Amino acid sequence: MAKVPAAAVAAGGLIGGYGVARWNKKRQLGGVVLAAAGATAAQQWRRQAGGKAAGALTVAYVAAFAGSHPLAKKVGAWPSVFGVAGAVALASWAVADRRA
Repeated sequence: MAKVPAAAVAAGGLIGGYGVARWNKKRQLGGVVLAAAGATAAQQWRRQAGGKAAGALTVAYVAAFAGSHPLAKKVGAWPSVFGVAGAVALASWAVADRRA
C-alpha cells in the first residue's frame, strides 16, 4: 500500500473540512474532518521529523485554519482555503516529507 504524504493529508484536511462543512451545512462535521486529518498528519510529522517539527507544523495547521477566515473576506472562501492548504503542504514537504 502506498503511503500518502503528510503534506497531502494536511492539505486534504483543510480543503475537505471546509468542503464538508459547506456542502452539509454542518460545521461540526467539517471540524471532525479537519481534526482527524490534522491528527493523522501530526503523527506522520512526528515519525518523520521529530516532536519539535511536528509541534511547529501542527501550530501552522491550526494557524492556517484560523487565518483562512479573515483571508476569505479579502479573496473569497475557496481561494483562501486553497491558499492556506498549499502553504501548509509546502511547509510539511519542506520539514518532514522531503526526508521520508
